[in-house]
Order: sequence, then C-alpha cells, then structure tokens
Amino acid sequence: MVQLTRIYTKGGDKGKTSLGTGKRVPKHDLRVAAYGTVDEANATIGLVRLHLTTDPFGIDAILGRVQNDLFDLGADLCTPEPPEGETLEWEPLRVTESQVERLEQEIDQANADLQPLNSFILPGGTAAAAHLHLARTVARRAEREITALAEVEAINSAAIRYINRLSDLLFVLGRKANDNGASDVLWIPGGNR
Repeated sequence: MVQLTRIYTKGGDKGKTSLGTGKRVPKHDLRVAAYGTVDEANATIGLVRLHLTTDPFGIDAILGRVQNDLFDLGADLCTPEPPEGETLEWEPLRVTESQVERLEQEIDQANADLQPLNSFILPGGTAAAAHLHLARTVARRAEREITALAEVEAINSAAIRYINRLSDLLFVLGRKANDNGASDVLWIPGGNR
C-alpha cells in the first residue's frame, strides 16, 4: 500500500526524479514525460466528472474506473523492465489485457445507439462533452509520448493498447454527453471562407 507522509522531499530540487525502481533520471526523461501526461489526462477526466449534470449512461462510473486504471498505467510506465538477465525484487504493477478489453466493451456499448457520423466533431456542446474532448486530446498526446518511449525502451504492449482505446472511449463518451450525439457540433469544411 502506498503511504505518503511527506509531500515534499527536496529530492527533485536538482532536476531529477526517481523511477519505480529507484533509478534517478532527469525530470524531462521520455518515461517521466509519458507518465506525467497520463497524470494530466487523469486530472482532465476529473474535470469532466465535475461537469456531468445528467448521467443516464453511467459515464461517471466508467470515468471513475478509468481514473484508477490511469494510476495503474502510471505505475506501469514508471517501472522499467529490468535489463536482460536481471529481475526486480517485486512484481511490478502492469496494465492487463482485461483492462483493454473492458474499454473495448464500454466503447461498443456507448457507440451502439449513436447515429453514424458524416462529419468530424468540433469539441463543444455540453461542458462535459467539451471536457471529454479535451481529455481525449491529452490521452492522444500521452499515446504519442508512450510510443516514442517504446521506440527506445521496452514497454508493456497492453499499456499502449490501453491508452489507444482510452481516447476512443473518451470520444464516444463525449457524444453520449452531448445528448447522445444530438448536441454534437459538426465541422463544416470550408464553412467560413
């Protein structure tokens, strides 16, 4: 169990931070940037939850599970795989395929009664929908950072699939929060020429 007794440690005062293994790295390290953006996506989802004035689909419960999963993802990303031939003294927390599958099921359920789109959607409509679209873009940035990290270090493949599915889920939940798509703001190509 995590126990936080001191909020500041002064350990990062020289621009370094510790990974889950205890290894010290610069605060701008690709790995730190990736899990930092996952944390930002989580905070943005917290804002979404404040703006859910009605919730007939159960978006709040879904987002509550996602927020917990994002801490799992952060823990996964902050604990690098050990070098070949070495092992960790503990079993690191990793995102699992079942978490990815749950997102896929939730996407399918949310999307089942939405009208097909014939245009892209502009972020807007209800406050919750606008914040869901913001969370989606932060999740996409996290995905870009995680895949950049995966080009230079070993990453749990389920973690990459999870963050990819998350942005899809946030998109369809944005439509759900827009009166089941009725309040979606559609892009009109060249509409202001």
